[in-house]
Amino acid sequence: MKKITFFIILLCSIITLQGIAQDVKKERIPLKHGAHRIGKRTDAEMQRWREYGLGQFIHWGVYAIPGGQWNGKTSTYAAEWFRSSGLITKEEYDNLYKQFNPVAFDARQWASQARQMGARYMIFTTKHHDGFCMWPSKYTDYTIAGTPYKKDIVKQLVDAYDAEGIDVYLYFSIIDWSHKGYRSGIPATEAEKESYGTFKAFTRNQLIELLTNYPSIKGLWFDGSWDKAWVNEAAWVDELGRELRAMHPGLIIGSRFRADENGARHIDSNGDLIDDYDQRFERNLPNSLKEVGGNDWDCVMTIPENQWGYHRDWSLTYVKTPYDLIEMTVKANSLDGNFVINFGPDDKGNIRPEETRIAKDIGNWMAVNGEAVYGTHHSVLDKHDWGYSTQKGDKIYLSVFNKPMNDLLRVKAPGSKDKEMVYVIESAKFLSTKKPAMIRDGGRDKNGSCYYDIVIPAEIEKTREPFVIEIRLKKVGKGEKSAYQQALT
Repeated sequence: MKKITFFIILLCSIITLQGIAQDVKKERIPLKHGAHRIGKRTDAEMQRWREYGLGQFIHWGVYAIPGGQWNGKTSTYAAEWFRSSGLITKEEYDNLYKQFNPVAFDARQWASQARQMGARYMIFTTKHHDGFCMWPSKYTDYTIAGTPYKKDIVKQLVDAYDAEGIDVYLYFSIIDWSHKGYRSGIPATEAEKESYGTFKAFTRNQLIELLTNYPSIKGLWFDGSWDKAWVNEAAWVDELGRELRAMHPGLIIGSRFRADENGARHIDSNGDLIDDYDQRFERNLPNSLKEVGGNDWDCVMTIPENQWGYHRDWSLTYVKTPYDLIEMTVKANSLDGNFVINFGPDDKGNIRPEETRIAKDIGNWMAVNGEAVYGTHHSVLDKHDWGYSTQKGDKIYLSVFNKPMNDLLRVKAPGSKDKEMVYVIESAKFLSTKKPAMIRDGGRDKNGSCYYDIVIPAEIEKTREPFVIEIRLKKVGKGEKSAYQQALT
């Protein structure tokens, strides 16, 4: 009996100590190359980024020539990684650029399509892991200048998208299989360190070149920064980042660029975001505000499951519908993020017909309902099963993706800390028709929250599309009703 008692006391002590340990704030450690700012940027450039809502990504390069197929064989591998697919020799791949001649490429057409879709920013692959440059870089011969096409792709796109009022961000891969000094592992010998030093200088030169050649761009989007060799260069990369920002005031850089001195990426060893926004949500949307940790973030998404570059065969995987992508867009914005949809043009410069149709359908919806996306953020409402809510000022947008079978959309207004006050719906209308919504009183719960049922009319129900209701809330005394509330059925 004494042994049992002792064991119980010991167990309770362990649980108590664990609880105390969890309550103790983690001690911060000094970092030279971690986050240089605690919390979000507050400048105008970052606020503009924060309000984009919807963006476009374009992956384009010589990998569009094979398009995931070679010598009668098809790879399920990501098309932009085709050099590593095993279906083509490296020598064959490295000579594909001599065939690259996108005679159908029209930057203005791409920009017009992006504007019609509703994109407010665009990210373009200046150079993917294969090292082929879509601009005539003076630091390598492996560029668009060495192709039959010859003309500067990046310049044409920057000019065209600028003309449409769409901000441009340049993707840049740290990995470069074409450079002799590149390596993924940490250099071990002096010769390897010297060789990697030439790669570092090359990378710096190209980044400075991009900012110099295309000064209107708003930011850099990095990829391939996970290599141990790059992670090990925390101090050098940090200094490079400072140099780039000094060259281009307001430059926006996501969390993929660098690590801290302990090798922590995205989030430093103290738990703070590195650089300007969180890039960990690639093809993976968060489900709560807690997951994003109060940081700015975006989600970049493919239309097929795992194809960024052009792949000839889309039957190999699930292809997202406009409905899927619209829902993801609203979900991202409801959690204070941006959503970016990727397109992979073919080797001639055509955006494939399937992608064009998807972009058009998304654009048609955004033209009517874009108020629920642009410049919005997480709303004061709880999450509802019918969809998502976003907010801008005193306007709350209810984006409905799961229409109730009874055509009554139940909305729970937030509770009030003041027991004598409640929130009521002051006004409500459908964005698609601009007509006011009929609302029924759904009662209150013990916490003082009010419930309302918004009647979905036949003209909305028949569309079979996601729809948006704009509402305004008003705080009133428990015994009061606003003028609008007097008309509740």
